[in-house]
Amino acid sequence: MNSGLPTIGIDASRALVAKRTGTEHYSANLIRALANLPEAQRYSFVLYANIDSEAEAREKLGFDLPPSWRIRAIPFSRLWTHLRLSWEMATRSPGVLFVPSHVVPLWHPRRTVVTIHDLGYLRYPQAHTRLSRLYLHLSTIFSARAARQVIAISEATRRDLVTNYKINPRKIKVVYHGRDPGFAPVLDGVRIEETAARYGVSKPYCLHVGTLQPRKNLDMLVEAWSRLREKMERPPQLLLAGKRGWLYDSLIRAVESRSMGDLIKFADYVEQGDLPVLYSGALAFTFPSLYEGFGLPPLEAMSCGTPVLASSASSLPEVVGDAGLLLDPQDPGAWSDAVQRIMEEGELRQRLSRKGLERAALFTWERCARETLDVLRDRG
Repeated sequence: MNSGLPTIGIDASRALVAKRTGTEHYSANLIRALANLPEAQRYSFVLYANIDSEAEAREKLGFDLPPSWRIRAIPFSRLWTHLRLSWEMATRSPGVLFVPSHVVPLWHPRRTVVTIHDLGYLRYPQAHTRLSRLYLHLSTIFSARAARQVIAISEATRRDLVTNYKINPRKIKVVYHGRDPGFAPVLDGVRIEETAARYGVSKPYCLHVGTLQPRKNLDMLVEAWSRLREKMERPPQLLLAGKRGWLYDSLIRAVESRSMGDLIKFADYVEQGDLPVLYSGALAFTFPSLYEGFGLPPLEAMSCGTPVLASSASSLPEVVGDAGLLLDPQDPGAWSDAVQRIMEEGELRQRLSRKGLERAALFTWERCARETLDVLRDRG
């Protein structure tokens, strides 16, 4: 480590998981973008990782780090953040600690910054055990109050922090996610057809990406497709792509009870390389979620030029803006009408595709990293 440079420490443990979802993608992409910022080279960074060796951490990151960066590998089986990382902070604390994933260690530097992604456990407590809810509540309120500054990934999350935990709004900075440059329009029709077939659908199809759980509001989408079947001779198929969450079985029963198995297909975890292909081949991306801290999938879809139909709830209007159709998440008739319009109105599809690409271009990890670095070096 360059001892002559101010030191910024980052809890990188979430960036090293094998199958990354929202928070893990955020951590990894932000670290990569920070490493590529010219102005970040004025600092010495150390990544704290709950892993056996520095070599293993570098392999899991999958990208090179500048010479002024180093990895502190600290294997520890349980309560890594609260015990082992706290001990690290007590014995060799950096000038600033950045925690990209909610939980600040019990012992931490005076200048600690934490990113809080959402307060979904308050909106949907039934998705968690009582013990899990208590942990999330206590750890989030502790982190938000203990940190010098808080990064919220949307205005919706910022409002939730102020409303539910009375956090001073002046200490919260909204910094939006970036878009992964790997998400771009795929124009190879053969590749699209082959990839779609592997997941059980063919064009025309619509797509949803995200963990299959009640707050994603997929029962409503099933009802919308039931109505589509009644009014269209050949409605598009719907591919629900994502790992199975809690109460997944009730969603399966909803599809089966309506005899929708021919129209609605399920795919488990989709390989990262297949996602841009599935997005690009889709007639539309449907995202009726009732609550999101940010909502990466609509941004990914817009990056691929796919028309977006999204819920008008929580943070999603901040992401989609006027580049998609924002719909009442409780109105299946509005969703079936919107899908039919997308199916029948080529001019609408082209307009949403063009506006989506323009909108997605505003969300870059370079911007996210620069705004995050501004928070990290704020000495106020």
